Amino acid sequence: MTEPKITVNGVELSEGQAMTLRVALTSFVFGMKEDGLGDDEHGIAMASGYIDRGSEVLLLMLGQR
Repeated sequence: MTEPKITVNGVELSEGQAMTLRVALTSFVFGMKEDGLGDDEHGIAMASGYIDRGSEVLLLMLGQR
């Protein structure tokens, strides 16, 4: 798999750095799906937002959006 081109503060990340971000975001989204941020209304809403936005970024990184 070719990693996405990611620029942070004007610096293009290396393939290894981009891979690290992709894997970390994937892990984060799965963690939100599995463990969430509590059972109260705020925690559920926050976890849902993180899952949605993280999934959007992952689709961009995979070139599917």
